[in-house]
Amino acid sequence: MKYDLVVIGAGIQGAGVAQAAAAAGYSVLVLEQSFPAAGTSSKSSKLIHGGLRYLETSQFGLVRESLHERALLLKLAPDLVKLKPLHIPVYEDSKRNSLTIRSGLSLYSLLSGLDSNARFKSLPSSQWDSLEGLKQDGLKSVFRYYEAQTDDAALTRAVLHSAMELGAECEMPGHFVSAHVNSHSCIVEFESEFGFKTASCRVLVNCAGPWASDIISRIEPDMYLPKVDLVQGSHLVLPPLLNNYFYLEAPQDKRAVFVLPWQGKLLVGTTEKIHYGTPEQAQCSAEERDYLLEVLSHYFPALEVDANQVGSFAGLRVLPRSEKSAFSRTREVLFEVDNEARPRLISVMGGKLTTYRTTALMALEKVKLSLPVKERIADTSRIPLSPVDWL
Repeated sequence: MKYDLVVIGAGIQGAGVAQAAAAAGYSVLVLEQSFPAAGTSSKSSKLIHGGLRYLETSQFGLVRESLHERALLLKLAPDLVKLKPLHIPVYEDSKRNSLTIRSGLSLYSLLSGLDSNARFKSLPSSQWDSLEGLKQDGLKSVFRYYEAQTDDAALTRAVLHSAMELGAECEMPGHFVSAHVNSHSCIVEFESEFGFKTASCRVLVNCAGPWASDIISRIEPDMYLPKVDLVQGSHLVLPPLLNNYFYLEAPQDKRAVFVLPWQGKLLVGTTEKIHYGTPEQAQCSAEERDYLLEVLSHYFPALEVDANQVGSFAGLRVLPRSEKSAFSRTREVLFEVDNEARPRLISVMGGKLTTYRTTALMALEKVKLSLPVKERIADTSRIPLSPVDWL
């Protein structure tokens, strides 16, 4: 079997690369060892968002890109991506005062190109009582702005299905075993439900997320992978205790925490904790659980939470290794190619659910010297996305 690209991993980044490559006219094979979005891509905060908090670390380009992609997905996937109003309460002891929040939301709107979906307002105090038991003591102001919510796994399936409709093939389960890279091609060995198979490709795309380092270790000759950390983000899943959406400042460390109704439940997250085990070992710790419950009880003191009804899930972000806290590190996607002049292998690490489409286009741009000239058959910025039950 010969392909232009073999993509390892059917999370949102792998699905996005497969869609972009197939749309560009390339032959594509996707290898997924279990099912789409089995890892990080099904364990996000379920938001298609611009990244308001990234303004604090001056990631203006990422915010602008994210807001553009959010606007696009609201049009392309109306059944999967829906706008929701988020509330930001500001208190006397908040790290970010009302002027700071107002300035940030104003810049957010400007970076969106003054998109109507990036509008915001300050709620009059007469409406604060409607916010379901939100703590009133010391409350100075409440801002309402908008983000989009999605089912991350369903969106990933929709993108992968779009890739397959454009001609991409998918082996699922398709367990990557090894690869040998030479100056002409990559020889890829994998195990399917029908036994071991071999495929050759011009470019091998490593979109294995937290498993990226493991994939690299099975490739000859030895390949370099930048120093990264796996940062665990945990969420709690509670009964539907609230109907409004909140963007809160954690009292413990002033981080951002979302409290969001989602599919008949209440989602509370996320945390940021360096993960030292294997990706399969990621799970919400007792410390993270207590942290998130403390945030919830701080802002909603009258809320009663039954400990027996607290579920959780944990995902792993791939972030550049740094002395900075995980909260302060860049969310820009990391690319690593084996050879700038004639790339045969590219690893795509990190990135955001919101910007998967532009990440895919950037990945293709970085390996175009190894790909033949093909006639484009579609434009991913124009392809509608619809829910699919399974692939």
